[in-house]
Amino acid sequence: MSPALEEKPGFENIEAADSDQGVAATNNDSKAASAAKAAADDFGFSLAEQRRITRQVDRRLVLTVGAMYCVSLMDRTNLGAANIAGMAKDLELIGNRYSVISLVFFVTYVVFQPPSTVIVRKIGPRIHLAAITLLWGACMTGMGFVKRWDQMAGLRVLLGVLEAGFFPSCVYLLSTWYTRYEVGKRNSVFYLVGCVAAAFAGILAYGIMQMGGLSGLNGWRWIFIIEGILTMLLGIAGYWLVVDFPDAKRRNWSFLGTREREWICARVDADRGDVKPLPFSLAKYLRAGMDIKVWAYAMIFFNTTTITYALAYFLPIILTENLGFSVGASQCLVAPPYAFAGIVMYATGWLGDRYRVRGPIIVFNMLLCIIGLPIVGFHSSAAVRYFGVFLVTAGANSNVPAAMSYQANNIRGQWKRAFCSATFVSFGGIGGIAGSLVFRSQDAPAYHPGLYACIATTLLNMVIVGCLSLYFYRLNKQADRGERELECDADDTYEPGFRYTY
Repeated sequence: MSPALEEKPGFENIEAADSDQGVAATNNDSKAASAAKAAADDFGFSLAEQRRITRQVDRRLVLTVGAMYCVSLMDRTNLGAANIAGMAKDLELIGNRYSVISLVFFVTYVVFQPPSTVIVRKIGPRIHLAAITLLWGACMTGMGFVKRWDQMAGLRVLLGVLEAGFFPSCVYLLSTWYTRYEVGKRNSVFYLVGCVAAAFAGILAYGIMQMGGLSGLNGWRWIFIIEGILTMLLGIAGYWLVVDFPDAKRRNWSFLGTREREWICARVDADRGDVKPLPFSLAKYLRAGMDIKVWAYAMIFFNTTTITYALAYFLPIILTENLGFSVGASQCLVAPPYAFAGIVMYATGWLGDRYRVRGPIIVFNMLLCIIGLPIVGFHSSAAVRYFGVFLVTAGANSNVPAAMSYQANNIRGQWKRAFCSATFVSFGGIGGIAGSLVFRSQDAPAYHPGLYACIATTLLNMVIVGCLSLYFYRLNKQADRGERELECDADDTYEPGFRYTY
């Protein structure tokens, strides 16, 4: 065993664990693992050189899109901080107006996602991601100057249009660069950076609030203005930092040589046989929707994001109204649960890749939620309820990269991958609509109906994963006996040795 496996792998030595994971391969995927290793050996790179190349990709790809997702998550979820900082009073958010402002974002966010993974393939991630990030940053800045609640709702609709293409494009892009049992850790790091945003967004918002009165603007307005400017600057930087798909030849590849890029493509192609896309066909693209598994993955993500968005939008409010903390304390107390979630997220991502499992990771995360939600809702002590927030936040947020890896491991074909990424994230947006509605103002301060809804989605995730795991087990056994082949791509071709991960 490599000495690298004897130490806990951080971002710097992820590659060491990846290189040695063939030792832990199960019988189901040993052929694919051997083929990937043979493809890598054909290029003559030493193990140290392979780790160096993968580390370069990690730094340039994962950290760049992670930073951009950081501001994306912060921009779409800062309503809670702005609401308790004075927005509710200034915009007269009476009745269900706050919930309306929260959910209208997700209408356009869902509708405009399916075309995004086609567009990003056609024009490239560099232009696509940088442009929409710049534009939604401008939209965010404009929110700091609205005078009425309906103007804010209108800008939230526009924000949904602009952000719709970002997350599915990132999920798709990440899945094309790594083999199936490398992607779990990368998805975790990608989303972990977003969690850092969520952890410190409340503290940042509280600091920006202190600018209240400057230029005659209230503190909540400065939250939108400053965060919008930061987003625009990152969008401009993204034009030079974002990388293209590994098989593309149209963009600047200065950070990788031609042989290095070909090595990346060869090992991914040996792992699942779909590195290059076939010519686009709308019929073949939509045919992926006939696979029930695609919708099962999407439903898992819907159940997960219902909880994550409910937390993002209402956690500051719950901390204030339910647990009795002050506005300043509520803004700052959002950070520790998300920091804890980051630790759980990376640990479960590493374990999933190391032992080549996906379903048990999702179930474990849901167990954290099912334990934490009743504590948040029903314990008499505010301190204990706050501990419950840690469990729910960790379980729900850790499930986002876990679900991403689950679907990425069990599909083949570039256009099916594109379709699955779009539907997967679209259902996440529908979960955002549900998350915006489950905690209703008339249920304050206990919000029990919202807690019941989150418990229901948690249990449903466990049922779906259990059913899929049994289904995958049966199909894999049939494939092992030579009775069938698994996962054809859009051209009706199969990859020998491909097995589902459960």
